[in-house]
Amino acid sequence: MSATAPSVSTVSRASGLFGAAASTDHKRIGLNMGLASLLFFLGAGVMALLMRTQLAQPHVRFVSDQTYNELFTMHGSTMIFLFVTPMAMALATYLVPLQIGASSISAPRLALSAFWIWLSGGIIMQLGWLTEEGAGRSGWFAYVPLSNSANTPGVGQDLWTVGVILAAGGLTIIGGCVLATIARRRAPGMSMMRMPVFTWTGLVSVLMVVGSFPVVILAMSLLYAERLGARVFIGYSGAIDYQDLFWFFGHPVVYVMFFPFLGAAAEAIAVNAHKRWFGYAAFVASMLAFAALSMSVWSHHMFTTGGVTNQYFATTSTALAVPAGIEYFDMVATLIGGAILLRTSMLFALGFFLQFLIGGLSGIFVASPVLDYHAEDSYIVVGHFHYTLFAGSVFGFFAGVYHWFPKVTGARLREGLGKLHFVLLLVGTNMTFLPMFFLGNDGMPRRIAEYPNHPGWGTLNLLETVGAGVIALGVLAFLVNVVVSLRNREVAGEDPWLGHTLEWATSSPPPRHNFERPLPPITSYAPLLDLRERAQRDASAVRVPAGRGGRGPWPQEGAP
Repeated sequence: MSATAPSVSTVSRASGLFGAAASTDHKRIGLNMGLASLLFFLGAGVMALLMRTQLAQPHVRFVSDQTYNELFTMHGSTMIFLFVTPMAMALATYLVPLQIGASSISAPRLALSAFWIWLSGGIIMQLGWLTEEGAGRSGWFAYVPLSNSANTPGVGQDLWTVGVILAAGGLTIIGGCVLATIARRRAPGMSMMRMPVFTWTGLVSVLMVVGSFPVVILAMSLLYAERLGARVFIGYSGAIDYQDLFWFFGHPVVYVMFFPFLGAAAEAIAVNAHKRWFGYAAFVASMLAFAALSMSVWSHHMFTTGGVTNQYFATTSTALAVPAGIEYFDMVATLIGGAILLRTSMLFALGFFLQFLIGGLSGIFVASPVLDYHAEDSYIVVGHFHYTLFAGSVFGFFAGVYHWFPKVTGARLREGLGKLHFVLLLVGTNMTFLPMFFLGNDGMPRRIAEYPNHPGWGTLNLLETVGAGVIALGVLAFLVNVVVSLRNREVAGEDPWLGHTLEWATSSPPPRHNFERPLPPITSYAPLLDLRERAQRDASAVRVPAGRGGRGPWPQEGAP
């Protein structure tokens, strides 16, 4: 062999990396997006720790005002555009085809292209750190005129704007692929009212993605044109026009970042309670109502501008409490009478519901224009959206990780490390974000790099900074758990939890086209639970090996 010829191992490694990057398998695309999102999450976490260090005490000058504003902008932008939203789409991309019995996602090459468009946008956003003027610093909302070239000069803000266009474009395309998959690729017997709970939450999410994300692409394109010299958003009315465009995306995206994690928490609760999810039809109706209402409340972010009809948006915002109440009722009813196991996935799912309740109730508070005039631009708002997106959605994400990790990798995460992760994250989250409500009520404004020595502010801010450090320890415990679990595998088998939905009817991890044997009969939104209940009623109707993860054969649709 020639001395210059590559070794077999080198060729295999290269082809493996290229294969993973170019694969049209929806599972690989979803996994790639999830892993990239997790890396962005870690970066955003570092930015948050730097900001909390700056705010630990009054008059601290840990970083300059400009650097703080860059951290503020890039932390929020990274969490919204590059972690929580794409992680929601990654879960849907990976799981929806499996749950509906499809062999692949619709338009797989388009879905692959969408991933790379999104990732390119994320990288371009972060490249602003390398420019002379620094990264974007007009907030993740980039309000006009704050974000025009006169007030925020430099290439960094241009890169941020282009990066948002690409990231939102990629997410829109992949949302369309998931929507087409649900519409066209459901297995025989998988009617809309037999789709699993998680698939329904994915469906309403992608409906909002394709309905609202093109608007932020338009807003950012117009903003970029303005930065290049065009006069687009002129004066007060122009600033209101920009906010209308931005928040028409900015509020639905909150629910895009919520619904899939709600579905993950619901799946984990039902499986760990050994009961089917209660009130399925009412839950589906609440999801559809939630999605419709979420597209009609965008201007409640603009109550104090004087440019919107406050009564209408207050009414639609408050009405969101009704479908939310249905979901909480279903969760409690699912738990009642269940044979509950407090696995880590269950703990995170319960943490999701309980902590999101704080965010939701504070959302009703700021949905009232009279109260919002008091809360606007204070730390009350910061506490509100962190309880929805971190104390809520991120806990739902981890519930999904612990629930589906065995399916994705074939190995279980360690329960001991998982429970340590949960406790640290629970303590750190509430130490960090609960004091924000008290600070905001006492008048502390948000978006400031330092603050005066006001009575009590230093103590509460120091508590928040310590809490941020505890969150970091919790994330570290999770990363250690992943490494330990993958290096010293505890083989999970096909169905370690006695799952309810079709992804548990195939191998772990699933094969290229998901299912290598006939699917079980689909008689409801929990077909594997139906199968086990049927076997209990008539043991002779189906042959299921003892223990977890039986391989079939499945009973035929007409069998007794």
